[in-house]
Amino acid sequence: MQTVIDVQHVSMKFNLMEEKVDTLKEYVVRLLKGKLLYNEFLALKDVSFTVQKSDIVGIVGFNGAGKSTMLKLLAGVLTPSEGKIRTVGTIAPLIEVGAGFDPELTARENIFLNGAILGYSRKFLESKFDEIVDFAELREFINVPVKNFSSGMYARLGFSIATEVDPDILLVDEVLSVGDYRFQEKCQERIEKIIKKGTTIIIVSHAMETIRKLCTKVLWLDHGVLKDYGPTEKVCSEYQEC
Repeated sequence: MQTVIDVQHVSMKFNLMEEKVDTLKEYVVRLLKGKLLYNEFLALKDVSFTVQKSDIVGIVGFNGAGKSTMLKLLAGVLTPSEGKIRTVGTIAPLIEVGAGFDPELTARENIFLNGAILGYSRKFLESKFDEIVDFAELREFINVPVKNFSSGMYARLGFSIATEVDPDILLVDEVLSVGDYRFQEKCQERIEKIIKKGTTIIIVSHAMETIRKLCTKVLWLDHGVLKDYGPTEKVCSEYQEC
């Protein structure tokens, strides 16, 4: 099988300020005087794994384990402090509700903006426009600025765009838990259709039932360290017993 994601010895370091700085002037003065104090935080520590084409990989771990950081690294939103990540094919990241949207633009305009960010042409997006709007159930709000949308409406629009454009790799972070139960069911049905097409999917979720139902493999992170990576039932059982 073709390897579509190759993560080798990846670490991600953040510098967290020890003291609160209230103004830009104070920040600049402290910076020039060398008085900005940081605590180093390693969100991920020497993580390595590979994902094959058509794998459905769930990432599990307690809060602060580094799950969302890993997804942002795979999406290219962050660059690793150490190590290398190689991906093959187009990636659609659905990692934050409303990520890639301009709140001042309408839903119509954001479909084309978000689609362009994902690398799709206007002609392609025009051909998919009605399907995106109908799945999101937002036709009556299509000309409303998305700053007026609820988090559920953001999620519906973002999910519809990301899953309608048919990416090679889909990254999903907890979006299946956003919105009402009916929309969650629609999301799961859409994900299952995408799985049948052979799309590679990485899902971050605390919902173990969803992970067990959808995933072929599970990656377990604990305080930034890779604890285990393998068959879904084996890793889920070990994780829930810890």
